[in-house]
Amino acid sequence: MVKTENIAVIGGGSWATALIKILSEHKKSADSKINKLSWWVRSEEKAAYIRTNHHNPDYISSIEIHPEWVSVSSNLQDVIKDAELLVIAIPAAFLEASLVECSKEQFKDKIIVSAIKGLVPRTRQIVGDYFIEHYGVDENKIIVISGPCHAEEVASEKLSYLTIAGLSRDLSASFAALLNNRYIRTVVSSDVRGTEYGAVLKNIYAVAAGICHGLGYGDNFQAVLISNSIREMKRFLRNITDADRKINHSAYLGDLLVTGYSLHSRNRTFGNMLGKGYTVTAAQLEMKMIAEGYYATKNLYELNQKMNIKMPILDTVYGILYEGKSARQAVEKLSEKLV
Repeated sequence: MVKTENIAVIGGGSWATALIKILSEHKKSADSKINKLSWWVRSEEKAAYIRTNHHNPDYISSIEIHPEWVSVSSNLQDVIKDAELLVIAIPAAFLEASLVECSKEQFKDKIIVSAIKGLVPRTRQIVGDYFIEHYGVDENKIIVISGPCHAEEVASEKLSYLTIAGLSRDLSASFAALLNNRYIRTVVSSDVRGTEYGAVLKNIYAVAAGICHGLGYGDNFQAVLISNSIREMKRFLRNITDADRKINHSAYLGDLLVTGYSLHSRNRTFGNMLGKGYTVTAAQLEMKMIAEGYYATKNLYELNQKMNIKMPILDTVYGILYEGKSARQAVEKLSEKLV
């Protein structure tokens, strides 16, 4: 079973904020198994603001942060030292830089929960594999949180579902129990790598869906695009890991659907801006948030150069984002390959 005395969430974005809200629900309950819930944010200025004003000034400010339930700190070393379980919610592109001063010894015997939906750029690894290789974390102590779930709907307490994947079913189930509440339901899975790669891929396909929407393609075309996306995901996951999975389950198809269609999806929003004629740089500056699909596209494309899996949607998005191809012409060419 998971040790639940001290838990820390690492990261100051919208998903980290939503996870703090979810874990706070358990922390304040009468039968709470959490002794201390900590939250690391990058700057002391932000930490002080949250402690004083009880909300994140930059993301989902409607979520109230109660100081009696959450200890907010900008000292990463102290937060890691005090926690048995670390929920990592830093954008994948900045993970290495954020942990640059951390050592293997600091992560010894820790349970690592990845709430990141991206690859570490330098190594092109999913986060679980990165912690196993670079910090010596036991693979049985790696857990992955997947959707379908948007932070904005957690904030408004709309019924949402999370997939909790880990090799140790007992560990996954006990962590899942900390997340269950009146508006969160959890499903436990053993497909750790498939779940994590699926979460990376769905962001790329959401960028594609956004581009097509911005170009003026309608719901009929979007349905074909998404159905081809889930088949493309299935081909990739089958080559990555031979785990027994049903691709139409919520962790895969469900997460793809909500990310591809929802107005809350930053990846879809990013793609929509590109379809409307924004440059990549202009879209990123205007959004003021990280669209993981941008980084994931390059990493997955480069990874697939060695694997040579048929992935026309990935190739199309890469061409638009990194080769300066016309979005309209690239999608028109893609449309001839979809079935």
